[in-house]
Amino acid sequence: MAVYKDNATGTWRVIYRFTNWKGERKQTQKRGFATKREAQAWEHEAMLKQGAKLDMTFGSFFEVYEADKKQRVKESTWESKSHVIRTKILPYFENRKIAEIEAKDVIAWQNELMAYRDEKGKPYSADYLRTIHAQLTAIFNHAVNFYNLPYNPARRAGTIGSEAVKEMDFWTKEEYLKFSEVMMDKPRSYYAFEMLYWCGMRSGELLALTPADIDFEKQTVTISKTFHRSNGRDIVTSPKTKKSNRTIKMPPFLCEEMQEYIKMLYDIKPDERLFSVTKSYLSHEMERGAKQAGVKKIRVHDLRHNAVSLLINMGFSVLAMGERMGHEAEKITYRYAHLFPTIQTEMAEKLEMERMTKED
Repeated sequence: MAVYKDNATGTWRVIYRFTNWKGERKQTQKRGFATKREAQAWEHEAMLKQGAKLDMTFGSFFEVYEADKKQRVKESTWESKSHVIRTKILPYFENRKIAEIEAKDVIAWQNELMAYRDEKGKPYSADYLRTIHAQLTAIFNHAVNFYNLPYNPARRAGTIGSEAVKEMDFWTKEEYLKFSEVMMDKPRSYYAFEMLYWCGMRSGELLALTPADIDFEKQTVTISKTFHRSNGRDIVTSPKTKKSNRTIKMPPFLCEEMQEYIKMLYDIKPDERLFSVTKSYLSHEMERGAKQAGVKKIRVHDLRHNAVSLLINMGFSVLAMGERMGHEAEKITYRYAHLFPTIQTEMAEKLEMERMTKED
């Protein structure tokens, strides 16, 4: 490395030469430092990062963590993680040496988060506190697992907050039919909600659908991707989990409806999105429809819960529902246990019969 003064601007710059993981010689530089001391400090941090030495600051290690992890998760997932880290963690730990951060420092940070109140006097929710702490724990875990940090101070300090119990709102089938009837004034909205309700897919999965995903002969729709919008860009990626890749059998009436809808889309190509809207659009339309239909307001994602509830009432097995919904069977059992009101009674009755049966 070398530090130079730029006489034309009066600022300082650093030229940094290094060997990358392929053994290739590389060079980079950083300009615009107001003083030589600032340039030398940056030079020192760059050397530590390149050598993965934990004498670096937490902020510098976050850059290492980002380089290691960013390409391994979905873009939307990294955006969420990065926002929490940059707004709730870096302001407190950025300039601290990562190897010198102790559990007591994490506890002090936790106390500040728990004491926070917004302009209306509201604290962070227990679920959000848990999410923030999980991100700090993940960074320290990475340092422990791959860069020889002796221990994880966030784990030693203990977690804060708790996982929120996700509330589920439901419509009865009659309520949904009232809603869908008022949605007919906008065909795109009507057909979108029909697919969500009767197929139980996630909204991102719906918004990624193309004509090529629907096989009208076999009466199936294939889920192989998901859609989200970020910073004004439309992004289509693989689904949420491996289990989410699935083929759903559609009822004949829904096949007919989707054939009608596709005919309305002038000259649509096989790989074009069938519903060229956003999740925000669906939310606004759902709110409008609920108000017009006189039914209670629920979220778009709650239609997925409705789909499970309907299948439970129809008597389908947990395994069959898991395959259709793109969920592990255990998750269906855990999340929707309260919708199986007769299961415990049936178990007790069968155990009673088993006990009363005489041995041969």
